Amino acid sequence: MRAIRVASAALLGVTALTFCASAAVADDDHYVMSNGYSVLPSAVAAGGQVTVEVDRHTSGCRSSVTVTSEVFDAVVIPRGSSSAVVLVDRDARAGASYRVTFSCGGLSAVKELTIVGGRPVPQGVHAGEGGSVAGFDLEEIGLGAALIAGSVGAAYYFSRRRAGEDGG
Repeated sequence: MRAIRVASAALLGVTALTFCASAAVADDDHYVMSNGYSVLPSAVAAGGQVTVEVDRHTSGCRSSVTVTSEVFDAVVIPRGSSSAVVLVDRDARAGASYRVTFSCGGLSAVKELTIVGGRPVPQGVHAGEGGSVAGFDLEEIGLGAALIAGSVGAAYYFSRRRAGEDGG
């Protein structure tokens, strides 16, 4: 019986260690770690912009970070900064995933950037009516008000009924 407990504890420990350990693999004499680095968004149209980021605390990288990929020019995130914006090549193939490599000293991290079909998102936004009177619908407002009033009424009813039962 004791052997089963020891084996179970060992298996549980190994499983926990496997899931908690950071993802690390050896690649070209570099130690590759994926924590603390990101490409936002991770899917973009050819010609679009992405932000490459380094979380200095999580990654442990205190020096400048060089970010490279097949689909954009290399960029350096300076020591005091945590991100940079890059422009994806217009000839990037839609549906393909490209490797983005973050290099800090002798360490590297690899993330994926997927190119989606379609045209890049314009730089500005179309400013519309927003939250103003546009789409003002009396039926929806009335329904919302009725739901709120019903909820408040039910809460009041049940609180008074319970008070009557407790107070005698």
